[in-house]
Amino acid sequence: MIGAGSAGLAAAARLKAAGVSVLVLEANDRVGGRAHTLHGPSDAALDMGCGWLHSADQNEWARLAGPMGFTIDHAPAAWTKPSLTVNFPADDQAAYQKVFEAFEARLAQAAESEADVAASTLIQPDERCWAPLLNAFSGYYNGAPFDRISVKDYAAYQPTDENWRVRKGYGAMIAAFAADLDVRLNTPVTRVEHGGADVRVVTAVGAIKARAAILAVSTTVLADSVIAFDPPLPDKREAAFNLPLGHVEKAFLKLLHPKDWPEEQMLHGRIDSAETGGYTFRPLGMPVIEGFYGGDLAETLEGERSGAFCAFAIEELAAVLGSDFRKAVEPLAESAWRADPFIRGAYSHARVGWSGARAILAAPVGDRLFFAGEACSLHAFSTAHGAYETGVVAAEAALRVLRP
Repeated sequence: MIGAGSAGLAAAARLKAAGVSVLVLEANDRVGGRAHTLHGPSDAALDMGCGWLHSADQNEWARLAGPMGFTIDHAPAAWTKPSLTVNFPADDQAAYQKVFEAFEARLAQAAESEADVAASTLIQPDERCWAPLLNAFSGYYNGAPFDRISVKDYAAYQPTDENWRVRKGYGAMIAAFAADLDVRLNTPVTRVEHGGADVRVVTAVGAIKARAAILAVSTTVLADSVIAFDPPLPDKREAAFNLPLGHVEKAFLKLLHPKDWPEEQMLHGRIDSAETGGYTFRPLGMPVIEGFYGGDLAETLEGERSGAFCAFAIEELAAVLGSDFRKAVEPLAESAWRADPFIRGAYSHARVGWSGARAILAAPVGDRLFFAGEACSLHAFSTAHGAYETGVVAAEAALRVLRP
């Protein structure tokens, strides 16, 4: 097993349950991949990556939470309620919601046609005033603005309306899931040789022979040939290239007087620009503000100094709430997924014309190599539960070969 994120851990657990000897190789110094929980003030669980059990009524992680001792919060997501109106009047919020629903309906209809197009082409002229906010949403949701998003791929995602949270942290729960698995940290794989009777996996600390290997690594790692294959796999590399990881990051600010602020309320930094953050005040009652950044803004801030996201959050919120806001918060934490050399981004979206790349990436290579990860999911990509499902599928395929 190569990769100890949601997909790799799910595959390893399935194989272990079937009595197969399995070793998980992880390049990083921790498990979880793009799921990682830090602990903030008042023991607040800060999910730096995935934080929501999306499609929770169909999400395997939601089923596993209770038996592992993790409590699920079922409260409605802040984005399902009206946002703070200080810079976004209620009438304007209602008008935007109507535009968004009409836009999504056109996306679904366009996906039925033979040709694939960029989602941005479906924004109508009379909706252009809302284009910045639509693209801000796309940055959070897809990691890129709508002009880079395949209509067919966007429509293939099939969420339900159930979105729950893990009170002690989604990342913490996924890390706990790995406790009984044989995981070797700080073991980056550099080469996979699959032309012989066995698979030879070359790592920075030596080589390992196996009957089969499951690769659960990010598309950027595959596209950039961080892992070499012998024989080469040009189709996999091309598919991974056309499923790039978007730019999505988070920042957390500590509230010095949390009772002065509402719980579970969203605020849009701006509504006239796509380069803005989305902010949730006191999520789960925690004494923090969670900032969410995507698309071009996230890409720009990723290239700046450490602390750039928190600094941006303070300045943007002070512009809305008044200069005294600067005295009400302190920088707490921020993510850096693009800078992580073993991940190199957030979650995948398909380039226009490449919605079929997910099936190509997920297809096994002979009876030796199997692939998993959120980008391999046809209908739940960009999620931890989608990754989990692909890990189980890859493990089942491997079992059919190992134990026909």
